[in-house]
Amino acid sequence: MEITYLLNSGFLVKTGRLLLVFDDFEDPTQAVDAAIAEADFDALYIFVSHAHFDHFDTHIRSYEDVVTRYVFSNDVRRTKRSRLFSAEKITYMKRYADWEDGTIRVSSFDSTDVGTCFLVDTGGARIFHAGDFNWWHWTGDTRENQLLARNAFQKQMKKLENLEADVAFFPVDGRMGEAWDMGAREFCARTNVKALVAMHNVGYPLWQPKEGFFGEGREIPFWTPKDSGERRRLDGGGFEV
Repeated sequence: MEITYLLNSGFLVKTGRLLLVFDDFEDPTQAVDAAIAEADFDALYIFVSHAHFDHFDTHIRSYEDVVTRYVFSNDVRRTKRSRLFSAEKITYMKRYADWEDGTIRVSSFDSTDVGTCFLVDTGGARIFHAGDFNWWHWTGDTRENQLLARNAFQKQMKKLENLEADVAFFPVDGRMGEAWDMGAREFCARTNVKALVAMHNVGYPLWQPKEGFFGEGREIPFWTPKDSGERRRLDGGGFEV
């Protein structure tokens, strides 16, 4: 599996003969265009976890001639931007839904913000993209709001308990200060993910998990991308440049 960082929560994943694009709102190094130009793929799927500007931009419409399917969270349907796309190319997914086309299978989960998370099964790889699902614990917020955020996160984690994935893309957001990795820690502790990619952290220091972050006696490969266009190959030994 080859993973290229686009920006924010945007990633290009090449696995086998498939290209999977997640939350491509900006692609400064034009990594997606380059991958398409290489023509070394059989199918292209573009995922949008929700309609926030830093996850969804209409420039992805330029891939309409080659895209196999746009898979959009259902909240995108309510935006004017969605009307610019050919309806026959789009699958809208509500939370806790499944969709498959004979090549991939997609399951959606609820978020603690807007939209959905996606679990994509290609038959050879399982990829989880959290979108804006996180434990949004804001320092300085009211105790009531912090408890609401905790309860919303824990409620969703019950649905994700023991989820298995070869790689998970999960927010580690520097705006939350010391609480920036609370959600990632809990998520990794309660699922069976084999590798972690930190996202949604533009302009903040690179995240490094503290000792024991993944639990006693457990370590999993992780990657915190910094610059658009960074690329890593993921195999059984971890992330390689």
